[in-house]
Amino acid sequence: MAPARIGTRTAQTGNAKNPPANPTARRTAGTPRTRRTQHTDVWQHPLPHMSTLPVLPKKPLPAGRPREWYESHNRRLKAMRIAIALLDTGVYTAAQARNQTIRRTAERIGVHPPSATTCRLVRALLPNPQ
Repeated sequence: MAPARIGTRTAQTGNAKNPPANPTARRTAGTPRTRRTQHTDVWQHPLPHMSTLPVLPKKPLPAGRPREWYESHNRRLKAMRIAIALLDTGVYTAAQARNQTIRRTAERIGVHPPSATTCRLVRALLPNPQ
């Protein structure tokens, strides 16, 4: 038997060796995958391009630093991930990034809801039009 090509009925519905994850779900070719959010009953489309996926392997943080350093370092990393996701969704300025928008984007990329301090840091990373 020839291998199924992407976009064929066999690839979408599965076969005896590889059944589909959800046998009742059918997608047509080109239809974006949707996912159900954890906190809402709303179906959301994925981000247009997930540039926040890890590219390099993670390295352990250096030992021996004060706890405040680790907290601020992780806060900066989280803010950068959210800022990149905001840029991917079309939020290009700090004025467009309200706390609600930042928290909704964080939920969509799988990051815990940011605090008000982290939201301010995200806005500081985005350009301000002058």
